[in-house]
Amino acid sequence: METSARTGRPHVTARTAAVWAVLRRELHRQDGRELTVLDVGGGTGGFAVPLAEAGHTVTVIDASPDALAALTRRAADAGVADRVRAVQGDGDALATLVEPGSADLVLCHSVLEVVDDPSGVVTAIAAALRPGGAVSVLVASRAAAILGRAVNGHLRAAAALVTDPAGRAGPRDTLLRRYDAAGAGDLLTAAGFQVEETHGVRVIADLLPAAVLEEDSQAVLELEMELSSREPFRDIASQLHLFARRS
Repeated sequence: METSARTGRPHVTARTAAVWAVLRRELHRQDGRELTVLDVGGGTGGFAVPLAEAGHTVTVIDASPDALAALTRRAADAGVADRVRAVQGDGDALATLVEPGSADLVLCHSVLEVVDDPSGVVTAIAAALRPGGAVSVLVASRAAAILGRAVNGHLRAAAALVTDPAGRAGPRDTLLRRYDAAGAGDLLTAAGFQVEETHGVRVIADLLPAAVLEEDSQAVLELEMELSSREPFRDIASQLHLFARRS
């Protein structure tokens, strides 16, 4: 799902459908209970506003004041300003920004690749969750980055990604690290989480020309969802989505 700039209502797209499918299952599991949600690095509210529209209270933590200003406007336009709170802060400082045991669900999307201490962030997320609470983690895939650079002729960068311990293409890489499913799972397990689901996100959506995406978006979405949980397709997606629960 992505959200309408006018209403904030979610629209299913191939790029985020796998993530929303997992989140919808968790909301259904909670049987309509109002959840306290924490969105770390939630930016302009692509996930936060739809969750607020669904009746949940969402706190978005982001380092960018411009993104948080856009979030505030988006929430107001959608009529859920009272359910969305914006907090400026860095992911590495999460432990100082959130009350322990205060959240039912945490979103941590595209954060662990850029923070200085991913283990510390995951530990802080575990502390922020109530027992039985869940985390939705979205990380950049090393395999996708390798293939992407290779097919575009950047063979040295692809080779660097293969051998670099953090999955970086070199000193100019904008990300500090990339993950495979096992590595991301180990990070969560070490913090006391049990990984329940792992999916690939943007398995084919990033490979197709815009014309194909626009011509038959429903077929793309259906194929994306079909491949998202199937190996080896899952593992070559642009991002990996792990859903885990605190013991």
